[in-house]
Amino acid sequence: MASEEQKVVEEKGSMISSLLDKAKGFFAEKLANIPTPEATVDDVDFKGVTRQGVDYHAKVSVKNPYSQSIPICQISYILKSATRTIASGTIPDPGSLVGNNTTVLDVPVNVAYGIAVSLMKDVGSDWDIDYQLDIGLTFDLPVVGDITIPISTQGEIKLPSLRDFF
Repeated sequence: MASEEQKVVEEKGSMISSLLDKAKGFFAEKLANIPTPEATVDDVDFKGVTRQGVDYHAKVSVKNPYSQSIPICQISYILKSATRTIASGTIPDPGSLVGNNTTVLDVPVNVAYGIAVSLMKDVGSDWDIDYQLDIGLTFDLPVVGDITIPISTQGEIKLPSLRDFF
């Protein structure tokens, strides 16, 4: 008798397990097709010299596919020249994306004086450095949770001249 009860329990458990697997597959498929915000770096410019270092600003355009605004949890960035990291940081809670629209974010990047001076020594007469800027935008999407969109851009930016310091 215990053997028959055990069979019934195993069969029911197998059916429940099968239903759960189907539900997981259904939700995984639906979540994979959910649109996410799309982002591009439009520009990276020299902004000026401050007491903390040399300021650059990256303009990032982010398109929100939803009618509701989406909160941005944080923006993280790493600025590299060759393979050397020259600046990195995180901007917590920078606001939110406007619904069904493109929001332009200003990402300030500060390069410390020590690093800027060592870059100036390595640069030729054109005062340009090749850079790579990696940005991670973390959003809080309803139902899905936090997602991070990686963006990367490369180019050349000007180093400040003596005129910019005075």
